[in-house]
Amino acid sequence: MTGFRFDLLRAQDLPLLHGWLLQPHVAQWWEPPDSINELHEDLVAEQGAPGATLAYIASLDGAPIGFIQSYVAMGSGDGWWEDVTDPGVRGIDQFLAHADQLNRGIGRAMVRAFVQQLLADPTVTLVQTDPRPDNARAIRCYTHAGFWPVGEVVTPDGAALLMHCNALSL
Repeated sequence: MTGFRFDLLRAQDLPLLHGWLLQPHVAQWWEPPDSINELHEDLVAEQGAPGATLAYIASLDGAPIGFIQSYVAMGSGDGWWEDVTDPGVRGIDQFLAHADQLNRGIGRAMVRAFVQQLLADPTVTLVQTDPRPDNARAIRCYTHAGFWPVGEVVTPDGAALLMHCNALSL
């Protein structure tokens, strides 16, 4: 699987993303938004602001297959990553859009391609993610994509397994 592309989320993508977030395999781990307007406020309105989360539609061979986002961990605010002092640390979150894509290596390949893209920027030193400790599928995906577990942490969303990845682990 080599044909991944990551396009910045646009307002016209929000109905598609909203539908994906309502899929049972996604809603199990992601809180579905109340409306497309809420998605716009959370993911599109601030994309140009310094330090804002960058949200993407992931495509494989031209077909949209999922969502992925990255953010600067240091200074995230709202109780997130207060101990991170390296401005080069990026956090990521992602999901595949369709249940029939699960357990086929697509998510792992998507994460690896995205992390390689992030780490191509010399200012990025480390990529982290934080699946829930009971999300075995996500932990397996991240592990196969080059992440290693650091340990359990408590986030504003609850317990999480902090995982790291760097250029040496890809």
